[in-house]
Amino acid sequence: MPPDTDNQALLGQLRIDRTQRETRFDPRRRRWIAVGGLVIVGLIGAGAWFGLSGGAALPVRTVMAQPIAGGAANASVLDATGYVTARRQATVSAQITGTLTEVLIEEGDHVKAGQVLGRLEDTAQRAALAQAQAQLKSARALLVQYQAQLAQSERDVKRAEDLVERKLVSQQAVEQARTQVETGAAQVQGQSKQIELAQASVRSAQVQLGYCTVRAPFTGVVIAKAAQVGEIVSPLSAGGGFTRTGIGTIVDMDSLEIEVDVNEAYINRVQPGQPVESVLNAYPDWKIPSHVIAIIPTADRSKATVKVRIGLDLKEGRIVPDMGVRVAFLEEHKPAAQTQERPRGVLVPAAAIRREGDQAVVFVLKERRAQRRSVTLGGAIGDTRQVLAGVSPGEAVIVEAPAGLQDNAAVTAAKP
Repeated sequence: MPPDTDNQALLGQLRIDRTQRETRFDPRRRRWIAVGGLVIVGLIGAGAWFGLSGGAALPVRTVMAQPIAGGAANASVLDATGYVTARRQATVSAQITGTLTEVLIEEGDHVKAGQVLGRLEDTAQRAALAQAQAQLKSARALLVQYQAQLAQSERDVKRAEDLVERKLVSQQAVEQARTQVETGAAQVQGQSKQIELAQASVRSAQVQLGYCTVRAPFTGVVIAKAAQVGEIVSPLSAGGGFTRTGIGTIVDMDSLEIEVDVNEAYINRVQPGQPVESVLNAYPDWKIPSHVIAIIPTADRSKATVKVRIGLDLKEGRIVPDMGVRVAFLEEHKPAAQTQERPRGVLVPAAAIRREGDQAVVFVLKERRAQRRSVTLGGAIGDTRQVLAGVSPGEAVIVEAPAGLQDNAAVTAAKP
């Protein structure tokens, strides 16, 4: 066999057969591609299941729907919210401008009417009082002098009249003596008026000195201390923040009462003297017996409400001004023919109501899902709305629901 033929045979054995290689590896590559596709589909399905199971639940804020009607005797005919207010409250200040030398109060102190709360620098006032008293003494001494001169003039008149009868002196001497008496009497009368003026000056100086002592106008509790020793106090605001207009605020705790705003659509259910049950937000388990004092005869045009004053039948130290309170106007015992219709439904925040065309809608949280409810609305009571149908008492209503929230969407109550 020629050498060239042998070499070609050897090269042919070393050549790679690409057809056989592609045929050998093609099935394996196809299996890997199929496995990868299944893994991707599984991950997509797991993500969708995780989102539907609540892993991507939207946080929302909820408020419990509150009932506004009861079925027992003395049941509530109307609920409202308000605040504790003090009918007698005063920021105590001096009646003159001066520098504080003493402040004798602290927050929480109980003070009585007339008790000293603070003192101002009184050097000038004491000097003015001493000057007025000295002027009064001088005026009294001068009055004594004038009285003595008048007495002497009266004696001179008697002697002159006696001498005239004896014709030892002329009639002119008598007339001059009488003129001296009249002049002395006028001096005495004028000096008496000067004494009255000096006495008035003393009283004025005493009043000015008394203004340096700040006293409690009534019995109460100090709720604020507004000034310290060394600060200037003035009954008028001097501006700039360097002058205080008061040294403290006092509240008469016996004058505490409740003020609530009642929707004008329901004010006919409130009457003076009507029993009321009040519950402070700070003590939700404490029901305070109360009564309606008066309905203030004016309405708030912007809120369509009427203010009602409510008196507390029980006064305790736990009740302080500006506390939030919820009141229930109780049903009075009346014949059936006179019984008014009670409010129905529940109260929900106005922010929970959504308008969809002519339909009012709210979303209720149920088993981590937002349930869309069509509701029938009643009147507005403060910042709340009466829902006559569609929501039951105690259900968690979503407040300020997101615009894109859909029925049966996964949600979770946000932590407060």
